[in-house]
Amino acid sequence: MREWLVADGLGGYASGTVAGLRTRRYHGILVVARDAGSARMLGVASLDPVLVIGERRVRLATHEWASGAVDPVGNAHLVRFAVEGGVPRWTFAVGDVVLERELAAHRGRPGVGVVHRVVRAPGPVRVEVEALCTWRDAHGERFAGPDPSVSPVASGFVFEGAYRLRGPGYVPAGAWYRGVRYREEAERGLGCVEDLWFAGRFVALLTPGDALEVDCWAGDLDDEPPPARAAVVDARRRAAALVATAGATDDHMRALVVAADQFVVEGPDVVAGYPWFGSWSRDTMTSYEGLFLATGRAGEGRALLVRAASSLSRGMLANTADVGTTTYNTIDATLWLLHAACRHVSRTGDVDLASELVRALADAVEHYVAGTRFGICMDADGLLTGGEEGIALTWMDARVDEAPVTARAGKAVEVNALWVNGLASLATLLEATGADASRPRALERLARAAFARRFVRPGGHGCFDVVDGPGGDDPSVRPNQLLAVSLPYAPLDDAAPLRACAPLLTPLGLRSLSPEDPAYRPVHRGGVADRDRAYHEGTVWPWLVGPYADACDRLGVARDGLLTGLLAHLGDDGIGSVSETADGAAPHGATGCPFQAWSVAELLRVHARGPGAR
Repeated sequence: MREWLVADGLGGYASGTVAGLRTRRYHGILVVARDAGSARMLGVASLDPVLVIGERRVRLATHEWASGAVDPVGNAHLVRFAVEGGVPRWTFAVGDVVLERELAAHRGRPGVGVVHRVVRAPGPVRVEVEALCTWRDAHGERFAGPDPSVSPVASGFVFEGAYRLRGPGYVPAGAWYRGVRYREEAERGLGCVEDLWFAGRFVALLTPGDALEVDCWAGDLDDEPPPARAAVVDARRRAAALVATAGATDDHMRALVVAADQFVVEGPDVVAGYPWFGSWSRDTMTSYEGLFLATGRAGEGRALLVRAASSLSRGMLANTADVGTTTYNTIDATLWLLHAACRHVSRTGDVDLASELVRALADAVEHYVAGTRFGICMDADGLLTGGEEGIALTWMDARVDEAPVTARAGKAVEVNALWVNGLASLATLLEATGADASRPRALERLARAAFARRFVRPGGHGCFDVVDGPGGDDPSVRPNQLLAVSLPYAPLDDAAPLRACAPLLTPLGLRSLSPEDPAYRPVHRGGVADRDRAYHEGTVWPWLVGPYADACDRLGVARDGLLTGLLAHLGDDGIGSVSETADGAAPHGATGCPFQAWSVAELLRVHARGPGAR
């Protein structure tokens, strides 16, 4: 079922399905973020429109219940849906009455405005909007208990002191809607039923052209936002400005630029994916060029890089705070930071940034050389190794029962491609500032020679996925080897890794493991453990189309049609965006987050560049 998203620039959002059915516990009109989305609270679950035509009450909402019933079925009256300038618009028709609904965030504050406009009617029409409310962690559920606190205020009410709703003709109510069901959560093996509080309705008698506007916001409840229609106008203006700044020239690029904006939040920081991820350093740095440089937002990106470099600890970036604590358990985020910094300076000529960052980046490299957390260090051959029992340090980091599914301890191929590229990037930044780059250049030569000697498999079969691991050298055919030939300072110029990855290619990206491998899992479905076991064992990852396209361009291999499936995907699942993952088996149904930062960023980056360019 197709989903829409409106982001507030703080990590909060409004999201749901085109049909209006809330299929996830994360769907809602007001979802409030804390700390760039590492924690979110669901507030307003739904604003349900009702048309009163004579004696007839026509409910335009759609809900599913624990019994399996779907009631009401307001989507039966939906005649059109579109996202225009980042603003979703629904058009409902009931006889000769036509109602439009538009929704936009009050950007830069936790708030949303919803406009219900009568487009056509033979006379005045009574429009009602019913508010279904809660206040709970976005990852959980809430059930009926003591009645929540609903305090009437001017033109609306405050719910449990957490957020406020404003609209015309507020009529208090007060009842639990019990047994609301979320079918996507049921499929994922998670809690799928909860109760919501009917807090009241807003009412207006409208003639064609008139609108009933409802605003909801958290934070300073006395600081009222502009009217909802202003939020809609501002959202469209923002989208147009972003598109103009990026120089987008086709519909796909325009959609991707607007999608990219959803992930960039105050800080600046990057939300890895909606609706359940917060900020992840690996995802942020992998997405950097697409989100900031390809969209003309280098100024914001610069601030992000400076802040990231200042946060390095023993050479490492914190991975995420999504788990409730700050963790330093990624081997490659720092290497992606080196890549992002060098790409920024190379594309913008900002030598001042190079001067500002090189000391911290050089210090990070020395920590990696000498050794840091989890056994991460440079081995005697110049390659980077790392890993401890029970720890997954690479991007293939899924865990089941506290054990990594794809541990990859030892010398991972993409980590060492990034290591070679990172050393060359550091040297390039030092040279740009006129500083001595002999140290990283010497390390680069050592690692580059060792890479060719250790990773290249005989017979033109590409690269080992891991060498010198607990089980020896791993010949598994995975897309990780693409980085050995895709990065700007890649360690290889051989097309063998690209040929080896060809069987992994699907219309939505690359499989994470060859279908010929006994460990291959064709679908990414089921409960949490089932999905985690499949996460990197065959599941398709759209972001990998970026390295694949880079490898093609770097090696002079045609990539006609490579992006066709993903560009078509912009109209599916997360509308205007790109999903996190997809099933390895055809028809490659999308899975995971329907709105994922690095999926959007990498498609945007290579689409904007065009084939053959570098």
